Parts: sequence; C-alpha cells; structure tokens
Amino acid sequence: MYNKVIVAVDFSASSQHVVDRAIALVGNDLVKLELVHVVEPITTVWGMESYTIDPAEMQDKILESSAGLLRELADNCGVGAEQQHTLLGSPASKIRELQDELGADAIVIGSHGHAGWKLMLGSTATKLLHGAKVDVLTVYVPDE
Repeated sequence: MYNKVIVAVDFSASSQHVVDRAIALVGNDLVKLELVHVVEPITTVWGMESYTIDPAEMQDKILESSAGLLRELADNCGVGAEQQHTLLGSPASKIRELQDELGADAIVIGSHGHAGWKLMLGSTATKLLHGAKVDVLTVYVPDE
C-alpha cells in the first residue's frame, strides 16, 4: 500500500508501539520505513553567555544522545542506519520537510495530549496534520 513511511518517535514509553504499528502498515518490509526524531532548538536569551553551560554545546549533546537513542530503537527493529534521521528544528515542520525530501507517501506518529493543557496547546501530531500532503496515521497512545 505504501512505498515509504516516515515514523516519528519521541522516545516515550510508547515509541516502540508506534514503530510496531508502522512495521505492520508496511507488511514487515523494513526498507519502506524511515525513523525520525526531531530535537527542538534550545532558545537562548541575551545574557546566557554568562552561564557556565554553553547552550550550543548542550544542544549538540542532546542531538548526539538522541541519535544514539534512535539508533538503539532502530537496531531493535532491524531498521538500517541510512533510514534514521535525527533533526534539529520544529518537529512538525522538519517531519514535513523530510517527507517531501524523501518522497514518503505516509507519516506515522503517536497521538498524545488528549486532554487539558496538552490539547489546548496542540501536539506535534496535530500540528503535523495541518499542511501535510500525505496520509498521516496517528497511533493511539494511552496516557502514560
């Protein structure tokens, strides 16, 4: 049905469930999957340079750590290194850009934020739906 599916993960306890649903969607054909995790940039404000922690260095460490977590998740599923993407930016925008770049015909993401402030502010899944040019499957994720 789908030739290339992007699977967006956030490393929550439900990430494996989301990946498993995507694997089922492509009929266990793992070459059709692209795993992505997007790290949101650290916002710096004037005067932060006076602190001992360099925000750019911290962001690089977060990206490196995220790439390691994605690699671990991918290895557990049998997804190759060339199918793993750790990006920096706004998650919904970066996922849509990756979809366009790779020519993916579907995006799979976990659903979060069913109530309270999470619903009011909107989730990555909701933001991703707005402007998506392909099918977006939101996998139900119970509250953790």
